[in-house]
Parts: sequence; C-alpha cells; structure tokens
Amino acid sequence: MRYVILIIAALAALRTDEARAERFLVRDQAQFREATETLSPGDEVVLANGEWRDFQVLFEGRGLADRPITLRAETPGGVVLTGQSNLRLSGEYLLVSGLVFRDGHSPTDEVIAFRRDSRRTASHSRVTQVVIDRFNQPDRRTEDIWVAIYGQDNRVDHSHFEGKSNAGVTLAVIRPRGNSQPNRHRIDHNYFGPRPNLGSNGGETVRIGTSEESLSDSNSIIESNFFDRCDGEVEIVSNKSGGNIFRGNVFHESRGALVLRHGSGNLVEGNVFFGNGKAHTGGIRVINPRQTVRHNYMEGLAGTGFASAITVMNGVPDSPINRYHQVVGAVIQGNSVIDSRRITLAAGADEERSAPPVDTRFERNLIFNESGDDPFRAEGDIGGITFAGNVQNPVRQPLLQDGFQRRELDLARAANGLLYPTGAAAGAAGVPRSLQPIRREQTGVAWYPKNGTGTAAFGSGARTEVTAGASLARAVAMASSGDTIRLGPGAHFVDAPLAIGKTLTITGPAPQGEAILRFGGRTLFEIAEGGRLHLTGLTVSGDRAPRAPGNAVIRAAARPMLANYAIVIEDSRFGELDGSPDFDVVATSPSALADSIDIKGSRFERVSGAVVDARGAGEDSPLYSAEQVRISRSEFREVGAVVDLRRGGRDESTFGPIFSLTDSVVVESGRLRGASVRLSGVQVASIERNRFVDSAPIEVTHSVGTPQTLVAGNLFARTPPVVLRELYAPGPPRAVLRGNRTEAVQ
Repeated sequence: MRYVILIIAALAALRTDEARAERFLVRDQAQFREATETLSPGDEVVLANGEWRDFQVLFEGRGLADRPITLRAETPGGVVLTGQSNLRLSGEYLLVSGLVFRDGHSPTDEVIAFRRDSRRTASHSRVTQVVIDRFNQPDRRTEDIWVAIYGQDNRVDHSHFEGKSNAGVTLAVIRPRGNSQPNRHRIDHNYFGPRPNLGSNGGETVRIGTSEESLSDSNSIIESNFFDRCDGEVEIVSNKSGGNIFRGNVFHESRGALVLRHGSGNLVEGNVFFGNGKAHTGGIRVINPRQTVRHNYMEGLAGTGFASAITVMNGVPDSPINRYHQVVGAVIQGNSVIDSRRITLAAGADEERSAPPVDTRFERNLIFNESGDDPFRAEGDIGGITFAGNVQNPVRQPLLQDGFQRRELDLARAANGLLYPTGAAAGAAGVPRSLQPIRREQTGVAWYPKNGTGTAAFGSGARTEVTAGASLARAVAMASSGDTIRLGPGAHFVDAPLAIGKTLTITGPAPQGEAILRFGGRTLFEIAEGGRLHLTGLTVSGDRAPRAPGNAVIRAAARPMLANYAIVIEDSRFGELDGSPDFDVVATSPSALADSIDIKGSRFERVSGAVVDARGAGEDSPLYSAEQVRISRSEFREVGAVVDLRRGGRDESTFGPIFSLTDSVVVESGRLRGASVRLSGVQVASIERNRFVDSAPIEVTHSVGTPQTLVAGNLFARTPPVVLRELYAPGPPRAVLRGNRTEAVQ
C-alpha cells in the first residue's frame, strides 16, 4: 500500500507539472522577452505570423527529454526573420521549428548558434523545419556560419539552406579547442540548395570539426541529406574529426567532393553522387587512418585530381595536425563508379606528401566507363593498396591488373534510379540493389519551394530596337532579364555608366551596318548585382572617355556583389582606348566573382590597359575575381596586356582560375605591363595555336596545387620566350611547352 501511494503521488505531481506547461503567443520582441524570462519544461513560445525585423532571438531554458521547451512559428513558414536577425539556443532539450531567415544577414558571425556564449551552450536540442534563404553578409568576403552546432547530442533536420554566397561554412559542428569530448550530433534530411562558387577557401557546405581537435572523435551522424549544386569550393563536406558516419546522402551536380580531411575511423556508406558530366563534380577523398568507404554510388562525375570519384591521397611524414596524415588501413569496398572520369591513387604525391597509402584494401568495386577509357591514375607508389574482387569493363591500357576481372558489361537502370549490370556478370561487386537514394522532395520542408538559383539565359526574352540617337540608357533600364537590345546603324553615345543588373544582350545591326558605341564617363557598362552581359556585333570606341587613369569599358561594381556574373564579347571591335593610362576593356573587382569571361572572334587595338584585368584581391589573398577566362579567334594590337589573371595565397581549395587563349593573334602588345599574358596562381591554362608578333613574353607563375599549364603550337615572332616561375614547388617548372616556333628578337 505504501508503494502504491508513492506511485499515485508521483503521477499526480507529473500531471500537475504537465498542467503547468504554458503556451505563449507573442506578437513583438518585448512580448517575446517577457515570455522567455522563466520557461519551464513543456512550455511553448509561438511567434505570430509576419515579418520580424532586426530580431536577435535568445532562446534559453531547460526542458526535459519528454517535455522540451518549444519555440515555433504560428504557421510553419509564416514567420520571416529579416534585417539583422539571428537565433541563439542555450540550455537543454530545446526545440525550434518553422522559422524562415530571408532578406537580411546576421549581425554576428552565426545565423543560428547552439550557444549563448562560449560558456553556455545547448545540448539535447533540435532545430527542425527551418529555412535560411540567401541570408548573406553584404560583402562576400565577410565570413559567417549559417548554422553553428556546439554542445552535445543536438539535431538539425528537415531544414532548407540555399544560396549562401559569402564566405563561411553553411553548417558546421564546432568543437572548441581543448574540448575533445564526443558531440554525437545528428544532421539529417536537410536540403542544401545551390551554393555558388566562392572563388576562395571557406566555401564548404558542411564541416565537422576543425584541424585543432581532429585527433579526437566527434561521433556525429550526417545522413539522408540532399546536396543540390553545392559549388562553393573543392570540399562540399569537410570532415575534420573522427568517428563520424556519412550515410545515405545524395550529391547532385555539386562541384567538389566529400573529403575526409582530418580525423580517423570515419564511415562513408551508401551515399549517391550524380555528376551528370558537370565539370569538377567529384566523389570521396580519403586521407588519414582507418577510413571505411563502402557501398557508395558515383555516376557521371567529371572531376579529376583531388575531385576524382575516389581519391586516395599521399600523406606527409610526421604530418603537422593541419596537413595530410598518411592513409593507413583504409577499406574501399563495394562501391560503383559509373562513367566517371577519374579514380586517383596516391594523389598529390610530391616531396612533402611522400607517405603513400599503406595497409589499404580496394575490393569488390564495380568500375564501368562506356568510353573504354581507364579512369585509374597513380601519382605515386600504390604498393600499399591491395586490390581484390573488383570488376571492370574492358578498357584501353589498364593501369591495374591484379585484383580485377575485366568483363563485358551491360548496364540497366533499376527502380531505385541506379545502374546495375544485367545478369550475374559483376558478381558481388558494386553497390547492393537495396540502396535507395533519398529524393529531393524527401528533404527540407514541404512548404518552401526548391527552385534553385537559376538565371535567365542570354537571348531568352524580348527584343528591342534602339535607333542611333535614341536612349540606350532607357532601353537598358526598361529591359527584363534575358532580353536583347539591337542597336541600329550609326553612332550611339552614352554619357553615364549603364548599370547591368540582369541578363542582357546588346547586339549590333544585322545583317548590314555598323553600330558605334561611345561613352563620356569613366565606364560604359557597370556590372551590378545579378548582372550578366553579352555584347555582339558592336564597335566600341573610347575616344570620348575622360583623360583619367583607370577607365574601363566594362567594370564590375566596386561595391560587394553576392551573385556571380558573366561577360561574353563576340564578333566585336574595341579601339581608341589609349587616351589615358590603364584603360581596360574588362576590369574585374575583388568584391565580386565572374563565373566566366568569354571573348570570341573580336578585335582589340590601342588599349593602354588590359583587355581582361583580373588581378584579384592581391598577391597574398586566395580570393580571385574570375573563375574562367576564355579567349578564342581574336586579334590584339597595341594592347597593354591581353590578360592579367591572378590568384594569390597558398590555399588549395579552389578549381580555378582557368584560362585559355586559342587561335588568336597578338601584335605589338604587352610592353606597357611587361607581359602580353600574365598568369599567376592559375590552376589550368591552355595557350595554343596563337601568333605573338613584336610583343612582350607570356609570363606564368605557378603557386599551390597541381597547376596544369600547356603552351603549344604557338608562333613567337620577335617575341621573347615564355617566362615560367615556381613559387613553392622545387625542381623545374611544371608547365608543358611543345610544338612552339620562335623567331629571334631583333
């Protein structure tokens, strides 16, 4: 009877506590602060639907496992935090749901932080069904983290993160220095939407830990997330701790790889990578001891080097904690690599990274390339890798023999959307048929669209005619994104810069006639936020521009831009740009990134500056200003430089810049800047089939990474030979020069 009385009393007390739980509907920040002063287990704070501007939310309390304290929107998605807003959680068993962060940025280094300060963190707490959409710092160079997970046993799930354009990780597990205890966080069923190329290190989508605490285990789980066109940098996911599980995630057309950068004993299992042939799409990069990579599916990945479908890296002997620990005891098993360009072993081998992978097993993997090309490359000693039970279709000049059965394979797509060999030809090799890739619609929230960050295509809109003497400025202002403006024959004068904040094509008359553009300001076109410009069939003259240094025909705005821009110049002529020093055709800005600058079939003469000036943020900064510069079938006469393209710093976390100059003529150029073409820190360069006459030399400076420079099939008439420099790599320059012809300088 005594025990029965005690049980009845306990139940009565529990019912009393449950009855005490309250629901607070708050309509402004003052009511929120009042409601959250003394929260008890089971309490619920409801933000009224509407816009909450400049709201720094501190959600603090101590709930219980079965009665968390909740902060939620009145209607999921009905509460939008704008302006300078953020959210901090502190305590235990807290639950946040239904909020949207949009049209603003955090006033601190984090949008959502699982801590109040360094001493007061959140544990056993959950953020679910939350949206952060383009909630970026105004300057892309300013770094912040959208979701920073501190403490232990927290969860972020079924949330939507899209359009991070400024520096910093989208979602990070933060393990403070000196605090090496396991975290046991769970990150699942989130939609990581498009993230544009940052043009620098610091553009990861997910990072687990940092190098300082990477020798200890986090024991976090990252599963069932959808990574959609996450292109920030070479590491989509950067693992920097041990004991983590990456399971059941889908990577769709995302440049880069899931990288086991630091930390040991991690498991990468059942993930699916769809590249669809997009450049630099990669799979899994293996570094450090005791990593397991099994039952992952990779299809259509076009990446090479560090972004190969599977990359096993060389390490640094007695590596510092922030470099590359040797691969020891890795198991790479039961993966399918389908129509992917590269599998790289002993990647990055050089004088520093001289420790090859050892005690590593590569077994029961399925490798298929319809082209018949062998994807395997070895950049160093692979004697420490044992190959067994792998199946590959016949390829030309296979790198590996032992441990591979080469068979004719026919593949068919199964109900799960993956390709499998028909019949029993592959045996037990490759991913199991039970693998079920998570679908985009199974992640994030159902009430917020996953539209991506697509832009209008050139020429996809309406067409407008502008006759000579009519207002081009008015036509530009009235145009919609994707529109085309056709100039009539004759002279067109522009007295103030034309702001281009949309996708716009400006073309000359067709099929006969000539449209001449002159301008009276320092700049003709200024690329603004959202700008993409295509010029075709035009003649542009700088003879009416002011006599002041630093003019430009096309200039990226000096104020920061978050959206990457593009410029296309085609079948056009530029001249009389030498009335003042450093008069450029295209002048980039370190505060913005050009995804591409394309010049085709055009002529440039009497240009005192560079046709493309893309010197970035300085010699010590890895932040560059143009991802790709492509020039073909063009002519340059008396120009200060064809291109000046630079990426500084020593970081290896980008694919670019990328440069090509083909089938073009360069005459009496480069003398004002000491080089007709100057490339510094460019990762991929191709200079082929050009004629250089009476010009300054090509100058190429290699810095970090594995730069690929090809100078081939060019004629150098009365032009000095190519100048090659290596800033850090010992030995001869790594550029390839072949098939060039030279006439001596007189």
